[in-house]
Amino acid sequence: MSLPTLVFRRAAFAAPPRPSSRSLATVATAQPAKNYKVVVVGGGSAGMAVAAQLARDPLFANKKDILVIDPSSDHYYQPLWTFVGAGLKTFDESKRPMKDLIPKEADWLQNRVSKIDPANNLVHSADGKEIKYDYLVIASGINIDYHKIEGLPESLGKNGVTSNYSAQSVEKTNEFIRAFKGGNAIFTQPATPIKCAGAPQKIAYLAEELFRQTGVRSKANVQFHSGMGKIFAIDKYANELTNVCKDRNIKVNLLSNLTAIRPDKKQAVFKSLGPDGGESVVPYDLLHVTPPMSAPAYIRESGLSNADGWVDVNKDTTQHTKFPNVFSLGDSSSLPTSKTAAAAAAQSEVTSANLLATIQGGKGDKAYGGYTSCPLITGKGKLILAEFSGYTGKPQETFFFNQGKENGFAYWLTADLIPAIYWTRMVNGQWTGPERYRKLFNPLDSN
Repeated sequence: MSLPTLVFRRAAFAAPPRPSSRSLATVATAQPAKNYKVVVVGGGSAGMAVAAQLARDPLFANKKDILVIDPSSDHYYQPLWTFVGAGLKTFDESKRPMKDLIPKEADWLQNRVSKIDPANNLVHSADGKEIKYDYLVIASGINIDYHKIEGLPESLGKNGVTSNYSAQSVEKTNEFIRAFKGGNAIFTQPATPIKCAGAPQKIAYLAEELFRQTGVRSKANVQFHSGMGKIFAIDKYANELTNVCKDRNIKVNLLSNLTAIRPDKKQAVFKSLGPDGGESVVPYDLLHVTPPMSAPAYIRESGLSNADGWVDVNKDTTQHTKFPNVFSLGDSSSLPTSKTAAAAAAQSEVTSANLLATIQGGKGDKAYGGYTSCPLITGKGKLILAEFSGYTGKPQETFFFNQGKENGFAYWLTADLIPAIYWTRMVNGQWTGPERYRKLFNPLDSN
């Protein structure tokens, strides 16, 4: 067994969760208390990590002074959905009951937030509850705006139209790929910020590989349309992905933004965002859509957002720029880096440390440097492991080998080990990213 494998196995499994953190399943609290020391809005990757880290601190021992607000009955590890869409993992492998993940030191309100009143430290839920907080953590994720593409809501999951971003259609992706007999297979990425920015093209690579395996590749015209100006933000990885597309005859169309679907004619309408503008209509036989995304509306309506709608926080400390008792991380925050689970892991440590320091009358000085990661799957057993700072645009690779090249170890890490780390460590508040291992595996920062 190699040293990287051994160390990461230990990271995932060696130290079990503290018994007091999650010993019995939590059920949603029908009547939450009216006041909490900390309210965490959102029970996704970022919110759950922070709630678990806070719950492990002695300040919250034997108390119910944390409230997590999230409407979902299930918690999803969404990075696995690319594998689900290609038939490499099952959908059930990507989810756990939310009640099993909420720390026992926390209550859980299974509802949505309709409004926040930061001047009076109040959170309003969709069912009319009013919760007072001393400190607030906003980790409510990102809205997936299917309705902003004309014809998409009624087409999704039907007649070859699918999206790995939807729990309702991700399994349809695999069904449609395997039923594909030829024609145009189109994969799209919008011009807006999205979570997991590599996912729109990853499924294109896996589909193209499956077309070769099923004998229909010669009949397939595989296209990737992106509203962005580059195939990937960081040049090191973008250059290699461009080579992958050339080698496998995947046509890349940049600044090509999907605006509408005509399901009766099986046509996709694209707007050119280049200087010449214009519109093109492309027939499709398979259409995988990544919809535009945006910040939840209540953030702007509550006076907590920047000009683009994201929670306006200091990029180093994750503390709000106006309300010092408010913090935000993950997809709904203004942190200027790629919105990924890896970023949320690194951010969670900073948010928790600075929040605890603030609660105890100090000033949080832990800083987040923009770390994020995007495992770019290019085929079964092949993956480009992009790790970088969204602040500097420079790679921050954990291993001594060149992660900008397709690699089998990186694939195993992403497909099997990292999900195990996620379920046994991150949602328990015990995994905040690979920084400590980087010094061991890549001491010379050789890449």
